[in-house]
Amino acid sequence: MHTPTEETVQARLILSTHRSVRLRVVLTYRPEDPLAVRMAFPAEFSLDGPADGGPGGEAADDIVWIFARQLLSAGLELPAGVGDVHIRPALGRRTMVELRAPEGTALLQFDTTDLRRFLWRSRLLVPEGEEHLYLDADRALAELLG
Repeated sequence: MHTPTEETVQARLILSTHRSVRLRVVLTYRPEDPLAVRMAFPAEFSLDGPADGGPGGEAADDIVWIFARQLLSAGLELPAGVGDVHIRPALGRRTMVELRAPEGTALLQFDTTDLRRFLWRSRLLVPEGEEHLYLDADRALAELLG
């Protein structure tokens, strides 16, 4: 079993046209969940306050979004996403990530270089197109059923 890759990056949470705040975001990729990436944010940026952490080793109060690695990769080049997560390139070397929840929408700006480096490290663990070789259907079903 491979060790997950994790990278802490800085992002900007866009509050309005002229206001934003910096925050720490932890990106995680686990070979045993080869189709997904995890993006963890500090709980103080949640409308609900601190929440329980996830199984990926995130801090107990982090808010974790899980979405397709392929979505992150595609969104670096062209606008991508049809559900709760939308990713698109922005001016300069920036990438915008929009997270939609019933409570509201968060718009984050990342340095594209940070996201590319994270994706490169994830592909060292599981090359793109070979994710099916790492899937464990029995484990996934057991996790789903608790």
